[in-house]
Amino acid sequence: MKSSKLLLLFLIFSSLKLHAQEYLFPIKPGERALLSGNFSEIRPNHFHSGIDVKIGGVDGEPVLAIADAHVYRIKLSTHGYGNVIYLKHDNGQYSVYAHLRNFSPKIADYLREEMYKAKKNELELFLNPETLPVKKGEIIGNGGNTGSSAGPHLHFEIRDSLERALDPLIFGFSEVIDNTPPQLYRIAIRPIGLDSRVNGKFQRQEFNPILEAGRYILRTPVKITGKVGIEVYAIDRMDGVNNIFGVPNYELWEGEKMHFSMQMDQLNLDHTRFLLRHTHQNRFTKLYLEPNNLLQFYQPDTVGSGLLFLSDGMEGNFEVRMRDFFGNERSLYFQLQEDESKHFFTDNNHGGNLRTQISYHREIMKIETGPSYLGNMAKVYVNSHVMDLPPAYTIQGRRVYLWDMDYGIPDSLDICSEVIRPTAIKKIPFGEEISFSNTDLEISFQENSLLDDLYLRIEKTNNSRLSINGPEDYLWSNIGIMWKNPGYSERSEYTHVYHQAANGRKSFVGGDWEGEHIRFKTRNFGTFVLEEDKTAPNIRPIRINSQEIRFRIVDDKSGIRDFEAYVDGQWLLMRYEHKQNLIWSEKLDKQPLKGEVLLKVRDMAGNEARFTTVIN
Repeated sequence: MKSSKLLLLFLIFSSLKLHAQEYLFPIKPGERALLSGNFSEIRPNHFHSGIDVKIGGVDGEPVLAIADAHVYRIKLSTHGYGNVIYLKHDNGQYSVYAHLRNFSPKIADYLREEMYKAKKNELELFLNPETLPVKKGEIIGNGGNTGSSAGPHLHFEIRDSLERALDPLIFGFSEVIDNTPPQLYRIAIRPIGLDSRVNGKFQRQEFNPILEAGRYILRTPVKITGKVGIEVYAIDRMDGVNNIFGVPNYELWEGEKMHFSMQMDQLNLDHTRFLLRHTHQNRFTKLYLEPNNLLQFYQPDTVGSGLLFLSDGMEGNFEVRMRDFFGNERSLYFQLQEDESKHFFTDNNHGGNLRTQISYHREIMKIETGPSYLGNMAKVYVNSHVMDLPPAYTIQGRRVYLWDMDYGIPDSLDICSEVIRPTAIKKIPFGEEISFSNTDLEISFQENSLLDDLYLRIEKTNNSRLSINGPEDYLWSNIGIMWKNPGYSERSEYTHVYHQAANGRKSFVGGDWEGEHIRFKTRNFGTFVLEEDKTAPNIRPIRINSQEIRFRIVDDKSGIRDFEAYVDGQWLLMRYEHKQNLIWSEKLDKQPLKGEVLLKVRDMAGNEARFTTVIN
């Protein structure tokens, strides 16, 4: 099986390389290239869909078209890809060049004229093939640090005719060389299902492997019951740089049998946010396929593939192979043993008390509480029924109950020592358009809102604070929320919803008031609060003369929404670099600026600041 897979990959790569021999490397072709990011690298909420090419730490490196093409799409933006060019080639493929400092003169002139026609400081255009043709090797722009970039580099992509991202390295660019193997930090083993345990507990557990004789090992076998999933926290390194890269290829073996593999060399850009299902907390890669994961680089590609299970009294020797694009490989070896004590393990040590804790693990609710002298048999109240629930196990005097919410979401649970009311209230199925409503809020889910089935949890307090699920749950796209009667006493047109992170930092969400209710959209779960922002942005002039006007603009709360400038009553294009809070003018022609200057800057809350002066 292994040899046939390698042969298939070789044939795919060879075909692509033959097809793409005409492609030129976009930065200093023929010279050694260093990367700061690779394809499928894990980013905060998506896969990296290209490679990041270093440009010496400064702006300005010429960027070349990799083949004859036409400018298919162009965008000038403050965030995201910043200044970006999309070329469409004769073979139907696309190439993408992002975070550019500037475009080539002919592209920049065309875009500037269109921006003045539209009177927009940011613009995206889709062009006809005849509008802006380019030749192989032609300079189309210069590398930079625009958009959501953390330093000067070129983000470079190649996409197929369906605009699926492909790993650019499969096209045989000899400028990139690497002989450094991946590096493993940690391994995690996660129980899957009510009857699953890891070392006697229903708890995801992490382990520290050691590197010995060129391979990673776990010295101590791990005891399991039921099905478990393996997760690895690994990175790749490359020769000559200190950057951290993603590992594109994993294989999970038991002896000579391969249980599971993934080869990340192609990505449907509509599904890139499923990274949040593919990983645990953006670090650990799951070597198993969970329900409703739409990514398509797994083998086998059926739900549950990769999960490990041992029969009574058995043990298994497993290997995880981690391989980068260049074939550099490292392996992890570990042993699993079937836990003969199963999940009935009991420890009658009643030392200490424990505050009751409820945690949610997809469909499983876990209740952990201290000892009770009133008994151990809990009662679950669900759908007008009462069911007895014994502890799944006890350990060090702590009772652990497990409940599958697919049997029904409990209204309450009597755990002998107290009655608890879970925050989970409803299951929202993946892929369905559905609405939920109660006395506190309404939520509208679209078909593509969720990444998986959601067990909706809501907490509302009287101090204008609303929590919906938590940071361990994710959304694919926006959901609509109406927050009913939030109880904010100083509400005004400048009062909006903010998302509050665990560290207390608040980010603007927005919302529109409808009587006593506020309606907003969000792509993130977590805690929402109401805040009032009546402070207009701050404008500080830096340069004002006949050739240019330049300002620093800052808003400390809701953030900058937009701005516009006029000189002598005529609209003037203003460029913006949000990382430096700078805006500056870009004239349409060589005529000097003269007359009254008016700059208007608005923040996200609707506050407007104005600056006026005169250029004589």
